[in-house]
Amino acid sequence: MTNRLSLVWPDPHPFEGRSEAPIRILAISDVLEPTLTDRRNREAIRPVDLILGCGDLDFDDLAFVADAFDGPLVYVRGNHDTGADWEKSSHACPKPMPPTFVIRRAGLRIGGVAWPAASERHSDRSELGAWRQSVSLATRLLTRSGPSIVISHVPPLGAGDVPSDPYHRGFRGYAWLLDHVRPRLWLHGHTPLAAARDWHVTVDGTDVVNVTGAVIIELTPPDPADGMAATRHRLGRARTGRGGH
Repeated sequence: MTNRLSLVWPDPHPFEGRSEAPIRILAISDVLEPTLTDRRNREAIRPVDLILGCGDLDFDDLAFVADAFDGPLVYVRGNHDTGADWEKSSHACPKPMPPTFVIRRAGLRIGGVAWPAASERHSDRSELGAWRQSVSLATRLLTRSGPSIVISHVPPLGAGDVPSDPYHRGFRGYAWLLDHVRPRLWLHGHTPLAAARDWHVTVDGTDVVNVTGAVIIELTPPDPADGMAATRHRLGRARTGRGGH
């Protein structure tokens, strides 16, 4: 089953000049969602403005989804995305997003953190690596104002993870990143068991979404009236401030 989520995006700029207002994101990770292999299902999902991958999908599966939906693909590596078999088909897709980079696609600001390996054994967890990623990405995201999306393989600690499983537990560094940056949307994989229970949680205004399999996310523009009300509120505070001196 492909889950669906609709969110109001606080920034109106990505919607300027669009004939259709919603920005549609197909977010995927870990396993190729069977419903995506059926042409009729794909027709019901289209159009897709952006495909975001959160790790542990073969290059062949990534390439299939990108071709089937004819959308730009941005993805990070997961703990299984390594080795000769994975690299062998790397020509089929764009390169993964470099860790802690921030890019803009479909008018949206996206920051990514890949699986932080503790050693050459790519499957080993690294809490220290996650902390380093988090500090680096926070520095990049906080240099500019406005809403952002974070994509990762592992969730933040306590947000869509499996606390009882040391390997599928979230990273503390990511929880710090979530608290300090407060992106509008955080997408992750790695925890398929949690996906059946809590695939979508909200933490201090951030929607944290477990995209194991596939999730369709529709971003809608803010109500212009809300923006005008916020502007009037700021102007009113400014006038009050001046009058008090």
